[in-house]
Amino acid sequence: MAKVKSAFFCQNCGYQTPKWLGKCPSCAEWNTFVEEIVEKNLSQLVAFSTNTGRTAKSQVLQEIQQTAQTRIVLQDKELNRVLGDGMVPGSLILFGGEPGIGKSTLLLQLAILEKNLRVLYVSGEESDQQIKMRADRIGHQNDACFILTETNLQNIFLQAEEIQPQLLVIDSIQTLHSNQIESSPGSISQVRECTSQLLRYAKLSDVPVFLIGHITKEGALAGPKVLEHMVDVVLQFEGDRNHFYRLLRTIKNRFGSTNELGIYEMQGSGLRQVENPSEILITNTDSDLSGIAIASTLEGARPLLIEVQALVSSAAYGTPQRSSTGFDAKRLNMLLAVLEKRCGFKLGAKDVFLNIAGGIKVDDPAIDLAVVASIMSSNADLPIHAKTAFAAEVGLSGEIRPVNRIEQRISEAEKLGFDSIIISKYNKGVSQKNYAIKIIPCGIVTEVIKALFA
Repeated sequence: MAKVKSAFFCQNCGYQTPKWLGKCPSCAEWNTFVEEIVEKNLSQLVAFSTNTGRTAKSQVLQEIQQTAQTRIVLQDKELNRVLGDGMVPGSLILFGGEPGIGKSTLLLQLAILEKNLRVLYVSGEESDQQIKMRADRIGHQNDACFILTETNLQNIFLQAEEIQPQLLVIDSIQTLHSNQIESSPGSISQVRECTSQLLRYAKLSDVPVFLIGHITKEGALAGPKVLEHMVDVVLQFEGDRNHFYRLLRTIKNRFGSTNELGIYEMQGSGLRQVENPSEILITNTDSDLSGIAIASTLEGARPLLIEVQALVSSAAYGTPQRSSTGFDAKRLNMLLAVLEKRCGFKLGAKDVFLNIAGGIKVDDPAIDLAVVASIMSSNADLPIHAKTAFAAEVGLSGEIRPVNRIEQRISEAEKLGFDSIIISKYNKGVSQKNYAIKIIPCGIVTEVIKALFA
């Protein structure tokens, strides 16, 4: 009888070693090594056909004949945008997110709505009755959507060979196990091996495959880091469970941009696509309130108007607090230092709280001016005109710096009915005659404060 071969794997990063170690030399984590059997059972063959007529032969780059591959355009416009105007045939897409955020709901909704595609939805976490209940709640029917509750990868390939799907959804990759690896489902070896076989299946059959992936308590995708290298696209589904809105971001995309953003609204009947997010991210109030400024930002190719809320109050416990939600706390401290040093405002003894309305996170430096304006508005308790928008970066010298694609930002503010927008005077090529909205160019922060509160 052949000796069983085993190795130790770090459950945090996937580092492999022949013996147990207390500290991982790769990620420096302690007590993360687990022994796993790595001997493959060669008698277990892959269950899908590999006879595709392809030959592995080296070719000169100029001699490669490029075939036109049309993307699969989905009914979900938000997902289309994030993927880069549709799915590429044979792509492997990893879909991650926190528990309960709506990953399974979104992909089941995708499987039901795609009536032009034969879809195989594989679930290793729910029974077919539970999936049926969720599908009834979504409220759509699709005769070409097949449900399979299975965790054995070889059985999944047998069903795929019989059904011949045009789209395969796996929920989730951590629940699958392959007969070629003797470790338990969810282990480093199983996740790597199952992903490798699904990648091979996708490339040989030209069937796009969605993999739902769990995340760790630190927010990273569970499993070895090589998992993200193996797949073609990594999508992150995020949002606050206390809010209705969910954001779909691209972490990696071999076939498109990684700066795109999709927005959904969680409802009782599933996830609704939000085509005009600016209207839902801005609070409609009858009275003017201090500490509120509207910023024009960009997420990929999509311009958004977001609401920046600030609260400045006297420090009640001696040490001033600096808290931000949806905005970088270090950048907030930098902007407060600029106001203190360059503009003479004494904010060192005051608490400052900043919030991006709607529960979204923004890292665009073009919202700096809106952050400064909201802080000044709350500090003086003077409201900013509700129809004024901001689009500029603030430098350490207090200068108003230009931002890219200013024309799109101005056009979005004009489309939503804003009267004026404050930008940097160093943005070249912006002409007032091209817009109905009033453009106010400023060079330093003090000019903005005078324009707002004079």
